Amino acid sequence: MSRIGKLPISVPKGVTVTVDESNQVVVKGPKGTLTQDVNSDIQLTQEDGVIHLVRKNDSKPQKSMHGLYRSLVHNMVVGVTEGFSKSLELVGTGYRAQVDGNKLTLNVGYSHPVVFTAPQDVTFETPSATTVVVKGINKQVVGNLAADIRAVRPPEPYLGKGIKYTDERIRRKVGKANK
Repeated sequence: MSRIGKLPISVPKGVTVTVDESNQVVVKGPKGTLTQDVNSDIQLTQEDGVIHLVRKNDSKPQKSMHGLYRSLVHNMVVGVTEGFSKSLELVGTGYRAQVDGNKLTLNVGYSHPVVFTAPQDVTFETPSATTVVVKGINKQVVGNLAADIRAVRPPEPYLGKGIKYTDERIRRKVGKANK
């Protein structure tokens, strides 16, 4: 049995989870609605505010998908109740970010500003000129968007300039030494 797949998913009050005949899971909560197709070999059972995922047999493909779909459904439940966020930090002289509606404008040393448009259910925040927070209900979309922002100017190892995650630690290299 999968260690992750056998864990139950608790559904908080105010969240509804429905599964239709095509094995599509729809999770509705206070922050929005998410949908996910689940493999037909994985069955979802819901009772007393707890969801269990059970696979039909122990074939290798079903074993590999059991924990995956449990994690996806759990992330959907967490997303519609609490949401997800990624925080990025801009390090460098003159590097700054600003939000205008659903657009994020980055000035990170290029001859032009780099503009990102937020997809549906994702918002940008800039608590300071050098900090960007990406918030949303879909963990995958938030993570991919944060990675795309970081890829504009990845941190370099000598001075540490660039865009990095707030909790990321940059391995620094020693520069050339005079002999």
